[in-house]
Amino acid sequence: QSKFGIAVSSELMAILSIVTDLPDLRKRIGEITLAFDKTGKPVYTKDLEVDGAMTAWMRNTINPTLMCTVEYQPCMVHAGPFANIAVGQSSIIADRIGLKMFDYHVTESGFGADIGFEKFWNVKCRYSGLKPHVAVLTTTIRALKMHGGGPKVVPGLPLDEAYTKENVELVEKGIPNMVHHINTVRKAGINPVVCINAFHTDTKDEIAAVRKAAEEAGARCAVSEHWAKGGEGAIEFAEAVKEACDEENEFRFLYPLEMKLRERVETIAREVYGADGVTWTPEAEAKAKMLESDPKYDDFATMMVKTHLSLSHDPALKGVPKGWTLPIRDVLIYSGAKFLCPCAGTISLMPGTSSNPAFRRVDVDVKTAKVIGLF
Repeated sequence: QSKFGIAVSSELMAILSIVTDLPDLRKRIGEITLAFDKTGKPVYTKDLEVDGAMTAWMRNTINPTLMCTVEYQPCMVHAGPFANIAVGQSSIIADRIGLKMFDYHVTESGFGADIGFEKFWNVKCRYSGLKPHVAVLTTTIRALKMHGGGPKVVPGLPLDEAYTKENVELVEKGIPNMVHHINTVRKAGINPVVCINAFHTDTKDEIAAVRKAAEEAGARCAVSEHWAKGGEGAIEFAEAVKEACDEENEFRFLYPLEMKLRERVETIAREVYGADGVTWTPEAEAKAKMLESDPKYDDFATMMVKTHLSLSHDPALKGVPKGWTLPIRDVLIYSGAKFLCPCAGTISLMPGTSSNPAFRRVDVDVKTAKVIGLF
């Protein structure tokens, strides 16, 4: 059955984020599985002799784009794989360059710690050989209100007043979600810094409730007002990160590479998502057994495909869901990237735009040549 996949979920994007150099890119592009023949043997891009042309097209993509913030601080933008349907990391190449250029190198993992950090921790760090000094868990008052049972947020529609008016009780009901993520990071042997990404609608009492809970969970906590004040508003947060970097951590992976696929998924589901277990469709389990029995897949990374809107597979389940199992319906094979991707729930690899997409408001003033409508 044919289908579309958004570029950020593609294997090429995944490969771009984890390659170390041009020869590595060339090799991995040639090992992408396109299909299986009638005997069950994989058909690779190199079998069709398209891998050379694909590498030529991708040649310059391995170079990170050097950009700057609005305050002219240098930053590199490289690779864009979503964490819910792909690896969700900035590239290893950008990390290596950044470590040579800057005193402190910050690299991003997309979405929540259940998917972005888990993949950074157990996949990217294995591939790069790099060990983080600290992990930052970013939270907002609005997000905690949503996890506390706040009204549904619909893209393109104004926020409900529950998210713009003080409601400490609603924040406190959502705090267990943040604490769950703190505990996930701590399982990697890292004591995180919680960054409260503050907005003008947040109140002192709401922020105080989050700070108290984060510190009681054993994390450092800092308020960052960069949204309103730029770099000056992030000084408290930056100092907390610097301080945390001076501490030794005991970084460790969640599971050994020798662990089989289904056992890895069970471990991630229980230890990171908080599930009671995992269920497999017959097709997915048959595929998993086939992959486990073939030694060439032994060193493939486990790359979960799961919604970013909940710790579970169900976007509607907020907070810290209890009494649920993770359903796996398929396992994707990304043999170039060396990923096995168990797909949880009904998540789509071709997400649609919102009912009121931002591009409608973006334009160019033809008299001044300035772009308008971005903010």
